[in-house]
Amino acid sequence: MSVRVLSTGTANVASVLAALSRLGAAAQFAADAREVEFAERLVLPGVGTFGAAMEGLHARGLVEPLRRRLAARRPTLCICLGLQLLGRASEESPGVAGLGILPVSVTRFGDGGRGPERLRVPQLGWNRVQAEDGCRVLRAGSAYFANSFRIDASGQGEQALRSAGWRSAATEYGGRFVSAVECENGRVVACQFHPELSGPWGLGLIRRWLEGGPPGDDRAGAGLGSGLMTRIIPCLDVNAGRVVKGVRFTNLRDAGDPAELAAAYEAQGADELVILDVSATPEGRANAAETVRAVRRVLSIPLTVGGGVRAAEDAGRLLDAGADKVGVNTAAVERPELIAEIASRFGAQCAVLALDAARNTDGAGWRVVTRSGTRHTTLDAAAWAARAAALGAGEILLTSFDRDGTRSGYDLDLLQAVSAAAGVPVIASGGADSAGHMLAALRAGASAVLAASIFHDGVHTVGALKNELAAQGVAVRRTGEEGAER
Repeated sequence: MSVRVLSTGTANVASVLAALSRLGAAAQFAADAREVEFAERLVLPGVGTFGAAMEGLHARGLVEPLRRRLAARRPTLCICLGLQLLGRASEESPGVAGLGILPVSVTRFGDGGRGPERLRVPQLGWNRVQAEDGCRVLRAGSAYFANSFRIDASGQGEQALRSAGWRSAATEYGGRFVSAVECENGRVVACQFHPELSGPWGLGLIRRWLEGGPPGDDRAGAGLGSGLMTRIIPCLDVNAGRVVKGVRFTNLRDAGDPAELAAAYEAQGADELVILDVSATPEGRANAAETVRAVRRVLSIPLTVGGGVRAAEDAGRLLDAGADKVGVNTAAVERPELIAEIASRFGAQCAVLALDAARNTDGAGWRVVTRSGTRHTTLDAAAWAARAAALGAGEILLTSFDRDGTRSGYDLDLLQAVSAAAGVPVIASGGADSAGHMLAALRAGASAVLAASIFHDGVHTVGALKNELAAQGVAVRRTGEEGAER
């Protein structure tokens, strides 16, 4: 089957192409406006900002062909920002008109105040989707989200969509919002989540769209609960194309092939994967995109890549290779504007601050560490986290230099300080040895937990840790959950 993909210039299309390839679809980029309007099947992926995406569509003369295509209900799959572009307008870009296919507008998530229970924006991670009865393509399940804006479903949103002939799915995050829509015949489907990054469940959704969707079945509205789930993230430190691991960034030892380990960790139930090229910055070179491509070919979950990113063009190159988010550390410390440049071009959900921090010798506070642990700055870690979030960083990967590779547990004081200062999701890294350590990190303010040594050395599997955390009442994504991974 033939599929055309519309490249907006700011989308992680490599993940979309990889998913289509796994499903046996021959995918190519749409060449011109006629293909956009009349292609047998079209995918409109979306990463970036509402205004920039609409500007790009206007510049290429694609707005009216897209409107005619969607009005005619030709098979189209819109992803993430692709859903938001179907609305009338968005608070992200005041004064910019959307495609106007959906009779709704897009608003920003509220931050919920500044207490420990405040809503972290963007929403990053796996959340549950509840589909309306009668949907042909949408199903209840667990999907991966990366969004700061949404279509509110708590008021008239769902009713307006229903009146216009759209069925919808909803998700809870700081209130109920529309997480997907499909037209009456299932040919046009638009998802706020990323089906291409949502494992077997997401691939199943794409397959149903490709095949035209079976008649609605009883599983469409099955209940799975609601709420964002805790992410467990294996980390691959890569040097010269091989995974390495050490203690406090030194004495590195070989730990295996990146693609092989990535596939194994996804099979264990990993929620995301992080690749850090630990020698790129010290050697003054770019991140090895070949490794990213090899991993993306076997991976159907989100991938964050860091190391050697000095400009927004470097970030774009990694997104083109298969990354979904890009981490920056040294270059951002040396030129903070880099964070804003990446966020404004690709969206806050793509801009990850990789913050390595070491406790001060007097025990009061933490200083930022750069250049793969070889340079200790005088920059306060919590203050830097707050500034980076204000510049547009949508997530912070926080590594304790003192705990890295020691298996002595995360630095909980550091986690509390940075989480309170930043207001965006924080991934805890450095020192994990058990589910108990991970539970403590979550209680200290982490939104996700990362580990490396315990996975590479076979001490724990991702699935076993999830079982232990679930027994303690932590909401985790479980492979095989009814409806979630089919």
